[in-house]
Amino acid sequence: MMKKYVCNLCGWVYDEEAGDPENGIAAGTKFEDLGDDFVCPLCGVGKEDFSEEA
Repeated sequence: MMKKYVCNLCGWVYDEEAGDPENGIAAGTKFEDLGDDFVCPLCGVGKEDFSEEA
């Protein structure tokens, strides 16, 4: 099941199903599989500042 994760700071949503092709992340890439260097493309915070969307 694909999930969505929301940036706690700015509200940008990472959708695993869609990925983030503009930033080189293929569709279907799970959030936990993103590198530790992943940052929010809008505000620059790291993965620790994202929450799973309910």
